[in-house]
Amino acid sequence: MKRQIEFYEHYFLEFYNSLDGKVKAKFQYVLDLIRQIEKVPEKFLKNFSGVDGLYEIRIEYQSNIYRIFCCFDKGNLVILFNAFQKKSQKTPKKEIDKAIKLMEEYFLNKQ
Repeated sequence: MKRQIEFYEHYFLEFYNSLDGKVKAKFQYVLDLIRQIEKVPEKFLKNFSGVDGLYEIRIEYQSNIYRIFCCFDKGNLVILFNAFQKKSQKTPKKEIDKAIKLMEEYFLNKQ
C-alpha cells in the first residue's frame, strides 16, 4: 500500500453513509486507487487551486459529480475532510471555507 487514508472528525463519514450502495462502491474504487497507485491521475486527485496544501478527490458516478477535500500529512498519509455532491461548475464557497477550516484545525490539533 502506497498511502494510508484517515478521516478527520465525522464530516466525510456522515456524507458517505448517506450515499447509496453503487455510489459508495465508486467511492471505494477511487479511494483504493489513491491508496495503491504511486502517481494518481488528476482525474481522481487534484491540487485545489488557490489553497496551499488542499486537494480534492474527484468522483463521478453516472451524471453525478462528488468531491472530497483532503490534504497530505507525512508524505503518504491522506486526511479526508468534508465531501459533497457538486451541482454546478463552481465549487461552493462554503465547502471550500469548511475544508480550509478543517485542515487548519487538523494541523493545529496535531501539535
